[in-house]
Amino acid sequence: MALLLRFVLLCGVADFARSLSITTPEQMIEKAKGETAYLPCKFTLSPEDQGPLDIEWLLSPADNQKVDQVIILYSGDKIYDDYYQDLKGRVHFTSTDLKSGDASINVTNLQLSDIGTYQCKVKKAPGVGNKKIQLTVLVKPSGTRCYIDGSEEIGSDFKLKCEPKEGSLPLRYEWQKLSNSQKLPTSWLPEMTSPVISVKNATTEYSGTYSCTVKNRVGSDQCLLRLDVVPPSNRAGTIAGAVIGTLLALVLIGLIIFCCHKKRREEKYEKEVHHDIRVWCEYRLDLVLVLNTKSSKELCFLLT
Repeated sequence: MALLLRFVLLCGVADFARSLSITTPEQMIEKAKGETAYLPCKFTLSPEDQGPLDIEWLLSPADNQKVDQVIILYSGDKIYDDYYQDLKGRVHFTSTDLKSGDASINVTNLQLSDIGTYQCKVKKAPGVGNKKIQLTVLVKPSGTRCYIDGSEEIGSDFKLKCEPKEGSLPLRYEWQKLSNSQKLPTSWLPEMTSPVISVKNATTEYSGTYSCTVKNRVGSDQCLLRLDVVPPSNRAGTIAGAVIGTLLALVLIGLIIFCCHKKRREEKYEKEVHHDIRVWCEYRLDLVLVLNTKSSKELCFLLT
């Protein structure tokens, strides 16, 4: 009985050893957006595997609402790579001789929509094998901006901020001082790995150039910041100057309005006087005729 069991096990091991197998282990791959991902799939055949070679890559998208998609296929000595529109033109076999045992692919110009589980299936009857690879696409930090939130005056409180425009979480931050003593205030040390440094009771020793480096698993980005801690400005004088300037402007406007109004009144008065003279001359012609003197006529003419 024991001899028979050993024989059965040996036969099973022999059959397993002779079957088609994919030697590449299942794995997880992380790449940055825009890069190329190499998805390995190496396989070995046994003498018993005499059927036609078929290689199929499938994608199970991260979105569970979407069904598995065939992205590239080798069958009948031909390659078909136009099954999946989102990857059309971006997925290729790496080997020119797939029968050599290499069914690996490259996915170029990676996008966030490429995230998912990729499955390599190899069939050469009677042998069949498959392996899965988890692909994660991350975004490198980029467009990082450093700035100061608050007034850079001695004794004041403000914040140094570091903000990347984009970047996949988790993000790591690292602040450094690049000028002067290059020694950071001890009160800042707990925040040197955070996006915000809170500055309390600032002194001129804090002045200098600082850098903030933002990192994640696929890349990094950096920005620079210049801090100049200066004496407090004369706020009272500034406010007083603003008030005086406003009052002077109001006085000037008042004078302009007064002069315009006075001019209009004078013009109106002159028009009324001229009108009265014309009326007097027209309705007192009899007086002029009675006087019949050149001086009276000239007086009327001159007054009009």
